[in-house]
Amino acid sequence: MACKKEELFLKILLFLTILGSTQGRRFHKPRRPHLERASSFFSTPPQSYDYIIVGGGTAGCPLAATLSLRYKVLLLERGGSPYGNRNISLMENFHISLADTSRSSPSQPFISTDGVINARARVLGGGTCINAGFYTRASPSYVRAAGWDGELVNESYPWIEKRIVHWPKIAPWQTALRNGLLEAGVSPFNGYTFDHLYGTKVGGTIFNKNGFRRTAADLLAAGNRRNLKVLLHATAQKIIFDTQGQQPKAVGVLFKDENGLQHQAVLNGEERSEILLSSGALGSPQLLLLSGIGPKEDLMKLNISAVFDNRHVGKGMSDNPMNSIFIPTKKPVEQSLIQTVGITKIGSFIEASSGFGQSSDSIRCHHGIMSAEIGQLSTIPPKKRSLEAAREYSRSKGSLPREAFQGGFILEKIDGPLSTGELNLADTNADNNPSVTFNYFSHPYDLQRCVYGIRMIGKIVQTRQFANLSDDHFYSMERLLNISVKANVNLIPKHTNDTASLEQFCRDTVITIWHYHGGCHVGKVVDRDYRVLGIAGLRVIDGSTFVNSPGTNPQATVMMLGRYMGVKMLRERLGRAGVQL
Repeated sequence: MACKKEELFLKILLFLTILGSTQGRRFHKPRRPHLERASSFFSTPPQSYDYIIVGGGTAGCPLAATLSLRYKVLLLERGGSPYGNRNISLMENFHISLADTSRSSPSQPFISTDGVINARARVLGGGTCINAGFYTRASPSYVRAAGWDGELVNESYPWIEKRIVHWPKIAPWQTALRNGLLEAGVSPFNGYTFDHLYGTKVGGTIFNKNGFRRTAADLLAAGNRRNLKVLLHATAQKIIFDTQGQQPKAVGVLFKDENGLQHQAVLNGEERSEILLSSGALGSPQLLLLSGIGPKEDLMKLNISAVFDNRHVGKGMSDNPMNSIFIPTKKPVEQSLIQTVGITKIGSFIEASSGFGQSSDSIRCHHGIMSAEIGQLSTIPPKKRSLEAAREYSRSKGSLPREAFQGGFILEKIDGPLSTGELNLADTNADNNPSVTFNYFSHPYDLQRCVYGIRMIGKIVQTRQFANLSDDHFYSMERLLNISVKANVNLIPKHTNDTASLEQFCRDTVITIWHYHGGCHVGKVVDRDYRVLGIAGLRVIDGSTFVNSPGTNPQATVMMLGRYMGVKMLRERLGRAGVQL
């Protein structure tokens, strides 16, 4: 009897072990940082900090983790936690967060004055929580142009990669793109690599083999918990300055908690203590303007007292324009986001997405990265796009046949657009979006590169790879353009459009892949060390400082920049020998 009980116990133990290991692989839980709601700041004893970081996003998380190894850091994040949110963690639910327009969503939609629906992150981990996951480094020429220390750059990328980056399991649609690119002449094949190389390659991803997303928030676990305080739902209202000296000095941040109560977080008064803005290409210039740093005339119109007159704040905004071709297929294709890329010398990148995930949480049918629910309304002229149009699309398509969503997209986007715009305050409410203009295709060379990219897609879809996948062995380019202009498979009322003109196609179907940047350019708003010009104790460390978006997809380099600057700042204070990281 005792033997039978022991045998039963061992069987139960074995079952639980197998179950536990299976669950561990399916829903891997990284070590999480200690997170607190912003309202808890009110009840804790008053503290001061060596660094206050505004924005717990793609750059802010690795920056906070690194600085906390030696100094007291307060990280203010306006959004919530990514942990436990299936719409963030699971690739099959990728579209849901972007389609969510509620105030609690990790994604905050905005519409540029060009009429293109876009999104900004509102969650700890920033854009790494809502993007398509592709991971690829900047080119060596980009690093040199930025004036970065190449040795430290090459130490900072691997610090990110060993913690949250994986090699993807290539989906059939991505394999077809790889082979189609090579057959169309986008060569050589550079294999699996993080490096930015001309030709075709497979990059990294922050999704593991089970489709579980890792994010920049996971990097906080590498910090010193005793030195790092992370507040969620802490919306910065403005930077606090001491204006008694020769130049204004940043000394604190006024922020609002989830209940609407305001708090002041202050630095400890040490000479090298600083406020660090890592709020992204919209958030950082917006906060500078709200704090009185920007064009004086514009600030006066909103009754904002000018702390420092700088006409360049918010200027030089760019967004990498994207256009796509939809290809119907014989049968449903496996879901994939971005895994393969073709890098051309003219500055046009070719990528792809396919299929859609159907989970119990899912929108009934969608096109993944190209879903109209997330604002990719390429069939409606830019000036007529709206959030209501996206919602109406969602309401009306429920009865459409599933076959209408059968296929995939090949995407074309422009590297380093020469068309630029600007960001201005719409009002003085930090919760609201600023007004943003990108002026897509206002520069003729951008349009020329788009046309080149669309023609390259035309070559790819006529290769054997896509002939075997499509429901017709041969699609003329005109037919594909008509399908794509009317997309999603003619589900939205069509704008009168001349598909015989690729230039017109580019203009009328432009959408975004969320790679906007600028507003705090080096040499105009910040110096080479990202210190805000004319202000002491204040830096901007994020994609708002970029003139061009790095690599084919920027998240790798934005995370690298956070780590890079954290290490550099520690070395400035402690010396190289005093920093063992």
